[in-house]
Amino acid sequence: MAAVREQLPQGRYGRSADQRADRKLKIVGAALAAALLGVIAWIGFDYVGGQSLSAQVIKFKVVSDTSVEVHLEVVKDKNAKGTCTLRAQQTSGDDVGRADFRFDEPVKQIDRVVTITTTSRATAADLVGCQSD
Repeated sequence: MAAVREQLPQGRYGRSADQRADRKLKIVGAALAAALLGVIAWIGFDYVGGQSLSAQVIKFKVVSDTSVEVHLEVVKDKNAKGTCTLRAQQTSGDDVGRADFRFDEPVKQIDRVVTITTTSRATAADLVGCQSD
């Protein structure tokens, strides 16, 4: 009995249609993956590079019923100028004081103790945010 061959001989007629389709899918997938990585890198670089001013509250001290001293640390580009907003709150979470502080010094880091005037005794002080000019 003779054996019937159902497949073409290997290498005689080039790649099959399935192999060509697989290769095209791999190329398209690699191109899309490279584009996605490029977009992610661009967004990350823009986010990190776009921030020229950042700040944090190191500590705060309730001085009296009408004021709170806040030790604020600002890190910025040397020539960047900006404003930071601080707030003081009661135990209930209500704001009892809010103040904006401007930073124009041509240095990279500023450590400053600033005073927030309050309408009643505060129990907490925090940084609302900073914006560069």
